[in-house]
Amino acid sequence: MGSVRWPTTREELVLQQVELAALRPPPWLSQPGWVAGACFVCAPLGRQGRGQGREPAWAAAVLWTPERSEAVVVDGLLTAAYEPGLLALREGPILEAAVRALPRQPDVLLVNATGRDHPRRAGLALHLGAVLGIPTVGVTDRPLVARAEQPPDVRGARTPLVLGGEVVGYCVRARAGTRPVCVHAAWRTDPRTAAEVVAALVRRHRTPEPLRLARKAAREARAEAARR
Repeated sequence: MGSVRWPTTREELVLQQVELAALRPPPWLSQPGWVAGACFVCAPLGRQGRGQGREPAWAAAVLWTPERSEAVVVDGLLTAAYEPGLLALREGPILEAAVRALPRQPDVLLVNATGRDHPRRAGLALHLGAVLGIPTVGVTDRPLVARAEQPPDVRGARTPLVLGGEVVGYCVRARAGTRPVCVHAAWRTDPRTAAEVVAALVRRHRTPEPLRLARKAAREARAEAARR
């Protein structure tokens, strides 16, 4: 396929998801000192995940290493109503804008969305990576269409997310005593690599640190806008 873009209709997106799922780009191989990134978008309170499009939104992107982090926030509009499996129509453009506002590209990007766990095997985390040309890993609280057993209550325990007989990610117990997170293979990452990336980025919280900081920055920007 040609350059990857953001479709503007449901029909265009479905076709592009099928094309993206069929691609097999070279896998990402981590190198010592790799830099992580993450992005997160939030809508006005009370409308997250239920809006009809053309709503204000705040998207944050973070560059992170164990020594330092840097965040940027952009505001804009969510461009479509929420519909499962079609999140790229709603959030893709503003997340792209946030990541492109960073001073440099991360080596791998965490996205609050699924990847191969998707009816057409091409969720927003995979689509965003293809648009940006950055390896991506999806991180969500629950699967979209895949199924997994609960992992043991031990830090690092994981069970496969399975869709149609294929492992598309892992349900990972990032910290003992907390709910697991779903870690999704996405653009240029397989399930094992995705799980290893997340394990390397978990600190005191169940959410990997770059994604936690991006979520915090986006929500703080939303709160600041509400005070104006």
